[in-house]
Amino acid sequence: MTAFRIFLGTFFTILTVYTLIVGANHGWNIMPIFFGDMAAMTWPGQFNLDFFGFLLLSGLWLSWRHEFTPAGLALGVVGVFGGIVFLMPYLIYASLQANGDMKVLLLGPGRANS
Repeated sequence: MTAFRIFLGTFFTILTVYTLIVGANHGWNIMPIFFGDMAAMTWPGQFNLDFFGFLLLSGLWLSWRHEFTPAGLALGVVGVFGGIVFLMPYLIYASLQANGDMKVLLLGPGRANS
């Protein structure tokens, strides 16, 4: 679990710095670029569609893990729009809350303990 947390923390730092540099150089309005590439039916669009699937899956998992409560649904939305920059700190926090128990981490405390 320690190696997993180190990976999450390291990659979070790298991606955050990279994102700040790209945002500073190219602006923060990514939506037209993201969906425009998909509409153009190009390889970047294919990658974006694939990535969007991961974002939706992440949001669905977050909502499901929190048993589709209002807070869980909100976390799901944040997961879709926040991507891995949100999911990495969430997983570090959740792994600490789960005391390293992967069953609790993946299923949530309610499902893991039933």
